[in-house]
Amino acid sequence: MGDPRKLKNRYSTPRKVWDADRIRTEGKLSTTYGLKNTREIWMVLEHLKKARRDAMKYLSLGASGQEKAQPLMRKLARMGIIAPDSKLDDVLSLSVENFLDRRLQSRVMKKGLARTARQARQLITHGFIAVKGRKVTVPSYMVNTEEDDMIAYYKPIDITVHEEDKSAKKSAPKDEEAPAAEAEKAPDAPAAE
Repeated sequence: MGDPRKLKNRYSTPRKVWDADRIRTEGKLSTTYGLKNTREIWMVLEHLKKARRDAMKYLSLGASGQEKAQPLMRKLARMGIIAPDSKLDDVLSLSVENFLDRRLQSRVMKKGLARTARQARQLITHGFIAVKGRKVTVPSYMVNTEEDDMIAYYKPIDITVHEEDKSAKKSAPKDEEAPAAEAEKAPDAPAAE
């Protein structure tokens, strides 16, 4: 049967756990991109750190580093994170938002298949979104430039908000409150013995 694999984390925790500025920026990113927790931001940060680390290594090699950096540049261009004609210096100026914009959850919202980032996440996890005709249920799936136009619904769904449904829901609780208010008034009346 064998020993179970020892999986290592795909992220590293911050050195300062209670840094107010970091917590504030992570909170803004979480609400903007509809992330489940800050661990998702830390995973994206690892991708960013690796790209920057490789770019600095190739820049230190000089002219020969430019040739060795071509696979990294092609990969980032294929993912849609940088433009195809970008230079190695542009990799150092990347931010977390560049990577978060390429997640399937963000692409679904930007294409208009969902109204909010939270709704996009829910549609993906419940199997309503397909990429290239195949159902994808992972919101953190990185969409490359070829797949960007092939994001569509896997199953038909109506995400519009109907006005008559909203007005019916608003009036329903008021009708239910009236009998409850009358029932509360009845015990106050003098009881007949």
